[in-house]
Amino acid sequence: MLKRLGVILAASALAVPLATGLARANGSEELAPFKMIRSLQYVQDSVVLGDHSAIEMQRFMLGAIDERLRAADPSAFRDPRNVDAALVYVMSGGNPATLDFLADRDVEGNFDSRVTDALRQYLNGKGPLIVENLSKAAPEYKNARIGPYLFLILGNATSQQDPVAAMKYYDWARLTAPGTIIEEAALRRSVSLAARANDPEKGFRYALNYARRYLTSPYASQFADLFVELAVVHFDEKAEKRVSEILAFMDDARQREVYLRVARRAAIAGKQALARLASKRAEDLAEESGSQSQVLASFYEGLVAVPSDDVFAATQTLSAIPDEKLSPRDRALREAAKAIADAVVRPPLDESSAQAPASKDDRPAGEESQAAAEETGSGISPFGQTVDAPSPGASDGDAIAADAARSGDPVLDGFLASGRSKIEQIDALLKEEGQ
Repeated sequence: MLKRLGVILAASALAVPLATGLARANGSEELAPFKMIRSLQYVQDSVVLGDHSAIEMQRFMLGAIDERLRAADPSAFRDPRNVDAALVYVMSGGNPATLDFLADRDVEGNFDSRVTDALRQYLNGKGPLIVENLSKAAPEYKNARIGPYLFLILGNATSQQDPVAAMKYYDWARLTAPGTIIEEAALRRSVSLAARANDPEKGFRYALNYARRYLTSPYASQFADLFVELAVVHFDEKAEKRVSEILAFMDDARQREVYLRVARRAAIAGKQALARLASKRAEDLAEESGSQSQVLASFYEGLVAVPSDDVFAATQTLSAIPDEKLSPRDRALREAAKAIADAVVRPPLDESSAQAPASKDDRPAGEESQAAAEETGSGISPFGQTVDAPSPGASDGDAIAADAARSGDPVLDGFLASGRSKIEQIDALLKEEGQ
């Protein structure tokens, strides 16, 4: 175990004090939990600031802290710093069962039962049930070490019922913990909430702050999808300027990726002008003619033309793209578009309106989750793949994280529904003309 730790430390070049402290902990002197938590916080902040080699160290630290907390004498928690360490540990992706273990044997009342009860419910997927009690207790910890974590938890628990209130909790969390994984998570989740609260200007401000600080975070790809959704749903002349301002903080590869995702989302939403604009800008940023990015830009531009007068040309454009140039999701999208195009030009049947069949997924069983995790842009995202790393405030009740990880392709479903609606309208007009 110590040999493995030495390799990890040497690779990530994180902290000599960390290695020294853990070595002492294995000797006669045990390392206090609050000192180990400081190291964990340093490691987690390093991860979102771009040191992805620290992810393995993060996992090791969580395991080491878990063992230390369980082995600690109950008297150790007379020190409030160790109590805070235990709470920060479980709110940073630690083992929820460890909090149960510590709370159940706390006969001296060192742990605030209001906080531990709320966290135990939250970590068991009952986030909405904790809002009333934790919202009363959390203000007492505004200036404490656990304060930013508690407000991040409150934001998660409140997000589905009251996105405006959740953004306020996130604001407090990030402003009291700048430059940390807390701020990264709060900013990223606030982009989504601002879109849901129909407050795009606030959403673009959050996105700008995120782009300035955390584009190298392993969660930046989630941010890109949330930013794209915000830009597409609320796109206008003012939003276009805000999008350009945010993209100015990205290199050409990241800008191209965002434009490709905007083009795909806009094409599916039927926003032809935006899809063409985004496709053109992605093409302009393509490194060379015939590149993957340029092919996808042409694909999304052809996709948006399916419901137009250019349906035949659009179908030919889509059919000419080789399968290997498209991800499984985009291949399914092309099949759906072709089915809709065929139904548009097909004479209506007497017995029923022509319907575009749902595109059947021909992937082997068990591959659905893998396809769901694929990027919707270039397929080789410069944002990197979102890693399976512990994140503060994560739990089964974190609805935002669940939305980001959901299976299937809801935008494809929306495209099919929109196509069927257009087909029904065309059929109705043709029947009227035939009467």
